[in-house]
Amino acid sequence: MAFLGKTYKFVGQENFDTFLKVVGVPDEKIPDILKFAPDFKLTKDGDTYTYATVRSSGPAEVKFQSGVEFDDVIGEDKTPVKSTYTVDGNTVTQVIKSDKGSASFKREFNGDDLVLTITVEKWDGQAKRFYKAA
Repeated sequence: MAFLGKTYKFVGQENFDTFLKVVGVPDEKIPDILKFAPDFKLTKDGDTYTYATVRSSGPAEVKFQSGVEFDDVIGEDKTPVKSTYTVDGNTVTQVIKSDKGSASFKREFNGDDLVLTITVEKWDGQAKRFYKAA
């Protein structure tokens, strides 16, 4: 798990705008969200992982244990969801479930590269965001 403790910086994306439309983000908010590119770091202490993001509105952290579902919130509107992160080798997958459906955020670490693949149950496509270790 060489990716633990490294800071990753956003470098690009594919189909993220389409993903945002599919999940119902209003058209006028999409340009600002497309610019959202926080740095992040994943660390581990015992059985607990911390996923920390650094963004313009300040830092945010999510603590989790692999495979254990917990109450979470997503988005600017703080939509309540159930999240489960699973750590498997160099892949960290987050599955979220809400009354609106489910989505998967699969983070695949390969050396200094990270690819985040996003899928949702009501879309047969996928969005990708790309990061590099700083």
